[in-house]
Amino acid sequence: MRMILALVPALTLVSGCGLLDGLRPAPEDGYLAAQPAGPAPDVAPVAAAPVPVLGPGKTAAALDTTTAAQKQAALAAPAASGERNLGKVAVSLGSPAEPGIWLRSALVKAAGKGRVVTASGTSVAVDLMPGQGAAQLSLAAYRALGLGLTDLPEVTVYVN
Repeated sequence: MRMILALVPALTLVSGCGLLDGLRPAPEDGYLAAQPAGPAPDVAPVAAAPVPVLGPGKTAAALDTTTAAQKQAALAAPAASGERNLGKVAVSLGSPAEPGIWLRSALVKAAGKGRVVTASGTSVAVDLMPGQGAAQLSLAAYRALGLGLTDLPEVTVYVN
């Protein structure tokens, strides 16, 4: 309580000397008024913090660590027998730091092998991983399917 009683006279003194006049709203438009003309206060301007300089980014090809043989095997014609359709799901690009050709989705209940097929009919064999939330497809799978990295395609998921 003493602290509040001590602040009231100090605030009254500061507001009475005109330092807070620039913060009062203009009566006609309700917005803050411009600072009053006159000598600038004795406050040094604050220098803007420098913007950090980031190094050059890596290309998708540099981040994709799958070999040509792995990509060729994943793109080979799938065996039609024994596959079960899990459903369709929209996918986004998964973490480029996770290597391999995989799909993580809530449609998948147990890890295993399968494939995904795009609306255009392109398919790739993938490692299926259970997931929660939005479905994710690996960088290598995106590249193998010829998808743009910002695409959010709908794919049909099959399990072997």
